[in-house]
Amino acid sequence: MQPHQAVSALSALAHEARLAVFRLLVQAGPEGMSAGAIADQLALAPSGLTFHLKELTAAGLLMRHPEGRQVRYSAAYASMNELIAYLAANCCRGEACALGST
Repeated sequence: MQPHQAVSALSALAHEARLAVFRLLVQAGPEGMSAGAIADQLALAPSGLTFHLKELTAAGLLMRHPEGRQVRYSAAYASMNELIAYLAANCCRGEACALGST
């Protein structure tokens, strides 16, 4: 992952509604959810949700799946994993560390 891609992804996630959408879709699994179901689940106005979905998709964090008159969205797990790997690269000076321990 290039630094500009990481900045784009982190910028997209730096909004409460977009973070909630992304987390919901990560939990939903590869099948994702329709835009209407996302709006219902998170109590977001359709117009606002459309904006947030576009931002997350443009940042490479969501995938869009048109299905007739509806659109289903799913988390882009590969991009998510690349972002996590980019953030954790070279942690602990390259030595084994206790990631995840407190």
